[in-house]
Amino acid sequence: MSLPQPFPFSALVGQARLQRALMLAAVDAGIGGVLVGGPRGTAKSTAARALAELLPQGRFVPLPLGASEEQLVGSLDLDHALRGGEVRFAPGLLARAHEGVLYVDEVNLLPDHLVDLLLDAAASGVNVVERDGVSHQHAARFVLVGTMNPEEGELRPQLLDRFGLALMLENLTDAAQRQAVVKARLAFDADPAAFRAAVAGRQAALVAQIARARAGLAALRFDDAVHGRVSALCLAAGVDGLRADLVMLRAARALAALQGDAAISTAHVDSVAELVLHHRRQAGAPAPAGDGEDDGQGDGQGSGRDRGQDGHPAAAAVPGRPAPGQGEAPAGAAGGWQPDPEGNPWGAMPPPAGGTAVAPAAVAPVAPFTRLKDPAYAKDAPPKKA
Repeated sequence: MSLPQPFPFSALVGQARLQRALMLAAVDAGIGGVLVGGPRGTAKSTAARALAELLPQGRFVPLPLGASEEQLVGSLDLDHALRGGEVRFAPGLLARAHEGVLYVDEVNLLPDHLVDLLLDAAASGVNVVERDGVSHQHAARFVLVGTMNPEEGELRPQLLDRFGLALMLENLTDAAQRQAVVKARLAFDADPAAFRAAVAGRQAALVAQIARARAGLAALRFDDAVHGRVSALCLAAGVDGLRADLVMLRAARALAALQGDAAISTAHVDSVAELVLHHRRQAGAPAPAGDGEDDGQGDGQGSGRDRGQDGHPAAAAVPGRPAPGQGEAPAGAAGGWQPDPEGNPWGAMPPPAGGTAVAPAAVAPVAPFTRLKDPAYAKDAPPKKA
């Protein structure tokens, strides 16, 4: 029996920041994965499943909460090694997810040692299995997508920091967008094949865009101005260590590659900064102007917060460039969303085809991803669920 076809990534409505974060991780898996927080029904799993279609192998591998370490990393058959003189490896979920998406729902409820293993493999691109002095390793390049509802428990700050990018989704509050989301989902459910055919060209363009970005990544270099901007943003956020600096540089490079730009600029840094700092910022540190929450590259909403319904995906400007007719919210529009002027009833936009990056817009700071770093909260922190 064939599996149901996923909702197309290019037809997601109102999810510009989420799309951008996922595509950055798809271009450079060394960024270390994407952590997506938010309430139920905000298109988290829908977007992750849709991203898998854009990757070389198209694999979407979910990790169940009850998975064991051997199920995750694989196992070695030592008896066969002793009898036959060679190691036999039984692949785990990390091997299956190679060149695809490894999805962990409610990652905050996963045992910490499994989260550590996931993050190690996501950052290094290699899975190492060791048992009784026998070692085996294999490539494990995948996009790690973890989702969580902070109301159900927090991740330890050490684990939060190891996720490359993070963002918080919110419930959709704009009536016009809610209608667009529902129309998109109803159209897809009524005839998935026809819906997917209508955006097949956009899907193919995104696949090609990611492939070109991956191929051109190594040619992009960081200059002193880019390094200086990264250092200033990380110092202002009061982050611990240097991981934020490294991830921000990689994310800025991935964005430049996605946009087809010849060099990495401070504008690229500003566009990805909030995705890097959102879960690392110390309590009381302000979010910088142009922090990427609403990056000025426009999902046409006039707000930096993502909107959508899980299972009711609805879409938006494709990450990396302003969509035609959606560079900014029209005057007087509450929430700012407008239908696609080209006539697509669900509001899907074509992939970026050129133009220049738009300077980031200043936005108000958003609520921190976790309050565990706040001394006033730490003593009252609720116990983590088993």
